[in-house]
Amino acid sequence: MTGSVEQGTSQTHGNTHILHFLVRLPGPMETVWPALSTPEGLAAWWVEADVLEPRLGGAVTLRDLGSGQVTAWDVDRLAEYTVQDGGRIRLHLERDGDGGTILRLTHEFQGEEAASQQSWRDRLERLIEQLRPAPPPQSP
Repeated sequence: MTGSVEQGTSQTHGNTHILHFLVRLPGPMETVWPALSTPEGLAAWWVEADVLEPRLGGAVTLRDLGSGQVTAWDVDRLAEYTVQDGGRIRLHLERDGDGGTILRLTHEFQGEEAASQQSWRDRLERLIEQLRPAPPPQSP
């Protein structure tokens, strides 16, 4: 499985924007989960997490987005971060056949929508690249 950003939708309610993405990721949920739930994993494709307490109600500080709280947490399946300048980011994993994973990402925020939508597409492409298995070595 190669991975793809299959769907991106946008809604606006007053001053609030809600982006939804459906992403097919290479690898099983157990391999994908650390990329969404650890400081090292988040930094590799999205943002530096200066503080991340991996539990419901835990503190989170995402560089350039601010501090806040872990507002949903279900190990291997769901992480949601709500931060002062970044809004609410929900990352929900589902199994996708044999060995694949679907990520449903929701970002609810206030501010510029168009720039954020392209930024998420770029980040999600980085996540896919990060999770893609290395090709086998070629024999001489």
